[in-house]
Amino acid sequence: MKIKKGIGVSPGVVICQAVVLDAEEYRIPERHISAGLAGEEIDRLENALAGSREELIELRDNTAKRLGKETGAIFDFHLALLDDKSLLEKFRGKIEHESVTAEFAVAVVLREYAREFLQMPEYLAERVKDVYDIEKRILRRLIGQSREDLGHLTEDVVVLAHDMTPSQTANMDRDHIMGLAIDAGGRTSHTAIVARALGIPAVVGLNDITVSVDAGDMIIIDGNRGVVIVEPDEATIQEHRRFLQRQVEFTHELDRLRDLPAITMDGHEITLLGNIEFPSEATNVLAKGGLGVGLYRTEFLYLEKETEPTEEDHYQAYCKVIEVMEGRPVCIRTLDLGADKYTQAHSLIPERNPFLGLRSIRFCFQHLHIFRTQLRAVLRASMKGDVSIMFPLITTVMELRQAKMILRDVMEDLEEEGVEVRMDVPVGMMMEVPSAALQSNQFAQEVDFFSIGTNDLIQYTLAVDRTNERVAPLFTAAHPAVLRLIKDIIRAGQRHDVGVTLCGEMGGDPEYILLLLGMGLRTLSVAPPIIPELKKAIRSITIEHARRVARHVATFNTDKQIVSYLRDQIRQVMPEAY
Repeated sequence: MKIKKGIGVSPGVVICQAVVLDAEEYRIPERHISAGLAGEEIDRLENALAGSREELIELRDNTAKRLGKETGAIFDFHLALLDDKSLLEKFRGKIEHESVTAEFAVAVVLREYAREFLQMPEYLAERVKDVYDIEKRILRRLIGQSREDLGHLTEDVVVLAHDMTPSQTANMDRDHIMGLAIDAGGRTSHTAIVARALGIPAVVGLNDITVSVDAGDMIIIDGNRGVVIVEPDEATIQEHRRFLQRQVEFTHELDRLRDLPAITMDGHEITLLGNIEFPSEATNVLAKGGLGVGLYRTEFLYLEKETEPTEEDHYQAYCKVIEVMEGRPVCIRTLDLGADKYTQAHSLIPERNPFLGLRSIRFCFQHLHIFRTQLRAVLRASMKGDVSIMFPLITTVMELRQAKMILRDVMEDLEEEGVEVRMDVPVGMMMEVPSAALQSNQFAQEVDFFSIGTNDLIQYTLAVDRTNERVAPLFTAAHPAVLRLIKDIIRAGQRHDVGVTLCGEMGGDPEYILLLLGMGLRTLSVAPPIIPELKKAIRSITIEHARRVARHVATFNTDKQIVSYLRDQIRQVMPEAY
């Protein structure tokens, strides 16, 4: 039994068999062959090794010509490993003695090699990346196009991967994937956000879980404590099954609150909305007691397929959500492409620092046909319900005015075409960069509402990459500078009568609910599965208590003091949950 510690990003416990996914989206299941076919598998393996060797020699020689012999020599290690006779014997032995496919033999043997490198001094441990590269190269030769992906599973599994791209998470089978354990990532990585939205346990930032596990191993993922247990003993399995049963009972208790208002003990009603990424999630918002959609992330249209979505694709997706909501509010955020989503995979020259590069509204300004197509669809769909439009990553007043000008142009175009549209669609902006937060009073005169995106606000305020597991401990919503910016945004909204919603992952953490309400926030939009727990917390507190908490937090100067204090306060009102 091995215990791996990471970052718990989606609560819950699951006990299930593992599927190990490599970065190429290959799922390598343990498949057995008849003994008579071992020779054919070895022939396939040797052909794949020979083809990989030819690729590497060509790559080395071309690199040496362009960048010099020293740079080309980085591929010598790859070639030396492919020529290692002991490695070839291990591949053959696995195939002959265990009657498995060449793919499975390669995956298992090279994972063992990777484990050995990870035990070495740091300068040698870096070689593990070369082992991964060789594995992918050989598997591409062996599998070709007949690869399995996460969209067509036939049994319940937990997925282990070094990382998952937004495209992988968008296309994964939501009926059979019970949990996620990821080497990379942090609390607000895309994979973490999707896991919370789907309500499946997830742990990220595990560093080397993929080389510690073989396909088919029994795994426990504990998203509450951020722990993954590999091949647990029977006592450990029974312990976690009991915990799982208690969690199920607590969830059923929370679900009974669905139709009750999120109202504090002293009579202040709080609006709880749902964040969604896929149209199918809209029903879950209502099932969990949400009063509408506070953040509709629309990038999924670009992540689910290779071709660019049409105006009709956009329109139909938005209409599905609006119809489910039956008159309740739906806030559609315009495309937040870039950074870790879509554009890097489709770019001839990926950006060196995409989170500070051509993303979100900047990407839309440089690809106006994409932006205008989406705006046309949103405006058409707005006739069917209570729709508002929100622009992401606004950093200057001029950017906001430019986005609003394009929106007005699209409205006029539709009017000229005889298409009926709402001319009074509420327009808001994401408050997710310090420059916007510091100018919140100016922005409040330009929009109908603010939505605080804490994921990026924390990232840009603290200079911490929110997807990087190596700096994950530095990423915290409790930093005094972050809290000051949030307070300024809320006050600007109150001063100018502009609605303020918080839609980042911070809002889904009950530990922060007292502080946020004490700061004056009255609307939150969170992952649907989290709504019941937040509602219970709200119904257990008073606004006066929340204000005292907010005043006390303002006296602290470190995030650790703040987190410890907030945790103690929420335990006092919800002891059964902590």
